[in-house]
Amino acid sequence: MLNNIILITGGTGSWGHELVKQLLEKDPKEIRILSRNEASQVAMQRHFDNNPKLNFIIGDIRDIYTMKKACENVDVVYHLAALKHVPICEHQTNEALKTNVIGTQNVIEAAIKNRVKKVVYISTDKAANPANFYGMTKAIGEKLIIHANLLSDYTKFVCVRGGNVVGTNGSVIHVFKNQISKGFVGITDKRMTRFFLTLEDAIKLLFKATYESRGGEIFVMKMPTCRIIDLADVLIEASGKTNIKILESGIRPGEKLHEILLSEYETNNTVYYDNEYFVILPTINISGLKDYYLNFKKVDLESYSSCENLMGKKDILDMLQKGGFLP
Repeated sequence: MLNNIILITGGTGSWGHELVKQLLEKDPKEIRILSRNEASQVAMQRHFDNNPKLNFIIGDIRDIYTMKKACENVDVVYHLAALKHVPICEHQTNEALKTNVIGTQNVIEAAIKNRVKKVVYISTDKAANPANFYGMTKAIGEKLIIHANLLSDYTKFVCVRGGNVVGTNGSVIHVFKNQISKGFVGITDKRMTRFFLTLEDAIKLLFKATYESRGGEIFVMKMPTCRIIDLADVLIEASGKTNIKILESGIRPGEKLHEILLSEYETNNTVYYDNEYFVILPTINISGLKDYYLNFKKVDLESYSSCENLMGKKDILDMLQKGGFLP
């Protein structure tokens, strides 16, 4: 990233903060942070002590003119901007469509027009066998990003798919800690499991995919899994509070009991990349890509589900401590 100009869409959230922090260590020429919320931009600017390498842009990925202007002379785009909350996307489908699908297409067109070297799209486990509108829009986003490699011989497009990142905005960690202070924890279903990874580790993996991708892959992060009820129990125990009630409310519309990072269909086109990643290869023909991965071992999994290889409570505690959420 040395001397590169980098654009981050939706860059004022938790991912954006950590991404900027780690990018600054790589001495880029400029980091452009595009988002819609001026208050978040001002707060982030202060957080980084008005670093002159940071250039904050008020704008919306739904606006193609804004995107084309923001991408001028850019080397790498990290496309983080999205509507992400499952219930909101279920009830405001048109807004989710405009941001997550049309906005992504605008990013693609702007990047190609400005001859950006690489675009990295941040996806989610909910895009694998999607059961809700959010997951469907992110799955379409993945398809658009992969197909974009056929539209340009210069700009390379790649996806990185992960699960829940501990402590991000709206994370269940913050929700549970707030609820514990009030004497209860709300769980939709005690059987529910999810993938988790610390934000710091997620960004490190993101860089790895940035450097090593050829264009056209979906890099799938290998992530630890846990029962949500076990996560709640660890937070309750760490709080030192007693008589905390567990309130089970039932699964919300569009919510899965278990998430998957690899669907049964996708495993047919997936290889082991290394100890940290799977790579899903596209079904469309992207010149040279399948040849490059020819000697990588195909996965011997039926799927990759959050209900498998669950962390124990000690592992969950270690993860929370590593993420800085518990002393």
